[in-house]
Amino acid sequence: MKDDSTGTQGPADFDFLMGKWRVTNRRLRQRFVRSEDWDVFTAESTCRRFLDGVANVEEIAMPSRGFSGLTLRLFDVEQQHWSIYWINSHTGKLFPPVHGRFDGDRGEFFGDDVDDGKPVKVRFVWIKGTPGSSPRAPRWEQAFSADSGKSWETNWIMEFEAIP
Repeated sequence: MKDDSTGTQGPADFDFLMGKWRVTNRRLRQRFVRSEDWDVFTAESTCRRFLDGVANVEEIAMPSRGFSGLTLRLFDVEQQHWSIYWINSHTGKLFPPVHGRFDGDRGEFFGDDVDDGKPVKVRFVWIKGTPGSSPRAPRWEQAFSADSGKSWETNWIMEFEAIP
């Protein structure tokens, strides 16, 4: 189901992520200080689709960091966009969602959150496959903006490798 006016492909958008993955994480140790000091660690995730693709759930375990998380993605058929929700074992609280859609192999999702007590804009970027990798490896990036979206700092990158 492709909607040529929005570039979205609907409930199949996240089918590339279904299955088990080894995930290399790079997370900035400090945000908004122009740091290049990345914490690098691995994780494992499993993603499954539900309700003919309008929902999918991804669970990720990060044992070296002492926590796990769960992502719930919901496709609004009428609005033709995704809402992405996150919860982790540290807080047990559902974070505010980001909303957006794919245009081809790239999806952008935006929302509002609070980081260290300060309001921030949040942007997730999903790339269905990294060009040049075989098989094409999915990539996720998170960026925050403290100036209402005028500038963005990427603070977390995940690169996925399929587990057979």
